[in-house]
Amino acid sequence: MTRRDLFPDVEPYERGRLDVDPPHDLYWEQSGNPKGAPILFVHGGPGAGATPAHRRFFDPAHYRIIVADQRGAGRSKPLGDLTNNTTDHLVADMEALRERLGLDSWFLFGGSWGSSLVLAYAIAHPERCRGLILRGIFLCRRPEVDWFMTGMRRVFPEAWRRFSEYLPEAERHDLLTNYHRRLIDPDPDIHLPAAKIWAQYEGACSTLLPSADAASSFADPAKSLGLARIEAHYFVNDLFMPEDHLLNGVERFRHVPGVIVQGRYDMVCPLESADALSRAWPEADYVIVPDAGHSAMEPGIRKALVQATERFKSIEP
Repeated sequence: MTRRDLFPDVEPYERGRLDVDPPHDLYWEQSGNPKGAPILFVHGGPGAGATPAHRRFFDPAHYRIIVADQRGAGRSKPLGDLTNNTTDHLVADMEALRERLGLDSWFLFGGSWGSSLVLAYAIAHPERCRGLILRGIFLCRRPEVDWFMTGMRRVFPEAWRRFSEYLPEAERHDLLTNYHRRLIDPDPDIHLPAAKIWAQYEGACSTLLPSADAASSFADPAKSLGLARIEAHYFVNDLFMPEDHLLNGVERFRHVPGVIVQGRYDMVCPLESADALSRAWPEADYVIVPDAGHSAMEPGIRKALVQATERFKSIEP
């Protein structure tokens, strides 16, 4: 019988910290089967952090479930720190964690920015990848950032008004630059309110139907600061990679089994990017969920992702 929803809650059997470039101290955990197939959950954002619910995409009897928070995100410290925080640093952290855990290779699972980071890792270390499961594709191209900052107003005008009108009228011509300036300000009275507005904007646009749970999760001050500050940092720096780096690098990992899951009505990472990746990488299975937006927790997205992890059980080491 095909599984259609998340696995039950599971608690980690091990938690640890990974010291990387100062000042960063990264959180990681393992749950499930200590001798199972290792799979790394790569969270989105940048800066969103992982949650206990993210362990539930994987059968704990089969998988060695590895969850980690990226630099400045979630339970990693210091929260929201931008020092030595680039895509190359995050890819290096993933590889350092693999070595710390004594793994020759692993599966990788990532959505939104997590899909970008999995692709960047696969380009750098294809020999370490057993399989890739990607959701809500973000290819780190300038039009995708522009869409997030201004384009989503075409579908969510009321959410975008709240987002844009937080800034003085004289600053609304360049939302990214002027939000970034506030988000990196050391004064909490300046950066925390801006972070909350940024995160609520993203949360409001992340599901096909309005979701109080999604909105409330993005309102958490700890999550909103990491998410907003680090996203703005990456956006103003062109995600620290050349345009089309992820598409141009497909040849490096073309042989790796892959699944691409995309909500038809994803407004945060529109389907155009998933379509481009599927054309560049036709060997990957491509699943368009007809009644879903961006969030991994929407029913159709959950089902497709769990089915992908179940399918990958048949892949031998």
